[in-house]
Amino acid sequence: MRYNKTVEARFISRPNRFIAQVEIAGKIETVHVKNTGRCRELLLPDSRVILSEAENPARKTCYDLIAVEKAGLGLVNIDSQAPNKVMAEWLSLQGYDLVQPEYTYGKSRIDFYMERGEQKYLLEVKGCTLERDGIGYFPDAPTERGVKHIHELIRARQEGYWCGVAFVIQMPKVKEVRPNVETHTAFGKAWQEAVAAGVKIWFLGCEVTEDGLKVEEERVVAEV
Repeated sequence: MRYNKTVEARFISRPNRFIAQVEIAGKIETVHVKNTGRCRELLLPDSRVILSEAENPARKTCYDLIAVEKAGLGLVNIDSQAPNKVMAEWLSLQGYDLVQPEYTYGKSRIDFYMERGEQKYLLEVKGCTLERDGIGYFPDAPTERGVKHIHELIRARQEGYWCGVAFVIQMPKVKEVRPNVETHTAFGKAWQEAVAAGVKIWFLGCEVTEDGLKVEEERVVAEV
């Protein structure tokens, strides 16, 4: 996945979850933040950030904040739309007979439905930007929607689907993700129930650059 035009800036502040103040070549600019999560450990004053130029020239903000440099780790992509885009590109190369995004199952919309021969697949995608001591953690804020989707996958697995939760790791050096039970205990419980039911946990490590995000390696695990 590539961004058309990017520029480097310095982070100043985040007045609310939708916008940030940055400095570009000595000029203060208001930009859109492509992640409504907290990102408190990333968006620190004076941090180096990467912006992508908005495709719509009539938009109020001319740039999207898509990545931030984290000391000791490197460039972290925080674009919440990037994981699904990367996954769609990657799945298209994996030999499935059908890949369909935004698939309605039960009372949820699952990110991807795939087919290969007679086998049917359901895959939910999560982006991971929270790191502690080289390990990724999800979520960085409570996610009732995430718990609901896992419960739907457990039900689908019981009906014969291959089901998985894929974590697109939007930062370098991090190879695995663990449930952030300190932030959302219910998500950690749902994770363990999913593993016990045969839902696969899928880690996709990525190469992060100023102008893109690319799957570097993948690993499906049965137990975490």
